[in-house]
Amino acid sequence: MEEDILEYDVAIVGGGPAGLATAIKLKQLAAKNGTELSVCLLEKAAEIGGHILSGAVMDPIALTELIPDWQAQGAPLSVPVTEDQYLYLTETGATKLPNFLVPASMNNHGNYIISLGNVCRWLGNIAESLGVEIFPGFAAADVWRNDAGAVIGVCTGEMGRSKNGAEKGDFVPSVKIAAKQTILAEGCRGHLGKKVIDYFHLDDGKDPQTYSLGIKELWEVRPEAHQQGLVIHTAGWPLPSDTYGGSFIYHGENNQVAIGFVTGLGYKNPYLSPYDEFQRFKHHPEITKLLEGGRRISYGARAITSGGLQSLPKLSFPGGVLVGDDAGFLNVSRIKGSHAAIKSGMLAAEAVFDLIVAGDANQAIAYEAAFESSWLKEELHQSRNFKAWLSKNVLWGSVLAGLELKLFKGKVPWTLHNKLPDHLKTAPSSLYSPISYPKPDGKISFDKPSSVYLSGTNHEEDQPIHLRLRRPTEAISVNYVKFASPEQRYCPAGVYEVLEDERAQPYLQINAQNCLHCKTCDIKDPGQNIDWTTPEGSGGPNYPNM
Repeated sequence: MEEDILEYDVAIVGGGPAGLATAIKLKQLAAKNGTELSVCLLEKAAEIGGHILSGAVMDPIALTELIPDWQAQGAPLSVPVTEDQYLYLTETGATKLPNFLVPASMNNHGNYIISLGNVCRWLGNIAESLGVEIFPGFAAADVWRNDAGAVIGVCTGEMGRSKNGAEKGDFVPSVKIAAKQTILAEGCRGHLGKKVIDYFHLDDGKDPQTYSLGIKELWEVRPEAHQQGLVIHTAGWPLPSDTYGGSFIYHGENNQVAIGFVTGLGYKNPYLSPYDEFQRFKHHPEITKLLEGGRRISYGARAITSGGLQSLPKLSFPGGVLVGDDAGFLNVSRIKGSHAAIKSGMLAAEAVFDLIVAGDANQAIAYEAAFESSWLKEELHQSRNFKAWLSKNVLWGSVLAGLELKLFKGKVPWTLHNKLPDHLKTAPSSLYSPISYPKPDGKISFDKPSSVYLSGTNHEEDQPIHLRLRRPTEAISVNYVKFASPEQRYCPAGVYEVLEDERAQPYLQINAQNCLHCKTCDIKDPGQNIDWTTPEGSGGPNYPNM
């Protein structure tokens, strides 16, 4: 039987804002130059936008560059920001930061409260209208390299294997996608991006990437509690002062409010649970008065790259490029990445297009140069120290980061560096006591099973498990013994449980069907023992309006 190979000029992995912007820009350039260019885009969700989760407040700067008439074309940016509030919380109180102290870069005037999933669905329609071939429900399981090591495409995952690896009646083999250039746009901690960065040593000489976990709920609140266009960010309680994090509350249309909590994954205490911190946060008096009498509509979680400029790897490699959060383009101080993702996709598309038209099989190094001279580089340079300051101490770190941005616009002669990856910052459980979290009340706070249900998560149960332990015995001998099995707490979906067998011996159970594809386990596991791989295509969450 001959191997299935599909050939394209460009293959894009990921249907988020970065991948779609790359595809659209490539087709725009081809039309402008009268050139034929075949472009395909693989998306592991059942539909474009199905796995997209973000706050989100969007700066339209890059979208305007990509599609100047986006308003006339019906882009789902319909709620302009009308007011910004920044609050510092104690357990029972809230102090509002005066607006004149807020750095201009953190002001959301001219931005829009959006559902990034809906924006991606709209971008997907535009990409298809331009001739991009989009394949939803097909996960890119691996990169395809030639004998010299250069990337020459990707391989889709097999479908229809049982848990023990046997072919079932609906078995579909892997398909190879050959491409002159491969664009990796998988989002934060992309599994192919991780492999490529490691294989080509793209992060040599860079700070280790750091991450945060964002957990989000969508609520329908009482009309009298709703203020369309209001944007609120908080810092402080309930996280300890040495743990980076905070919340966002975005008042959209139709009495809907997106409320979320971000926890930096560099925290030390293995007993800390980002999910339970979020549920506790909602019982703050300032938050409860918003949510009381409301209805929770949906739930989701996603890791976020937050290392900034110091952690950006090289952006190109033989045969392809990294765009969006696969590289780490996110402005932490603004809690925004969609505009950066779109811009990085546009810059990559221009470099890749010129390379292909010239018949050059080399690396798209022009992408690196284009980024260096772009407004995106300037913006990320301005905010490069923000997370580093706040990771030292949230209160005084906020003051120093604010002064740096407000008074100097980031133009200071120093750059703060991170020396350790997040997983190595986890301390032994012997140094801490377990945290007693309040029991969910089912009205404001909720347990993990009911939350996962709202995410629409679904995986075919009889398939090979996609969460793999590199060294299975270490789940107990190291994680359980030394760290009290923190995977039970950092996972926001209840995937990991420590149970006892018939001899009362502990063992780790992995409930892979609950997986939200947030990638936190791949990031935070102390021994980097958990490897997130792609499940069958279309498996995972199904996020509407997130």
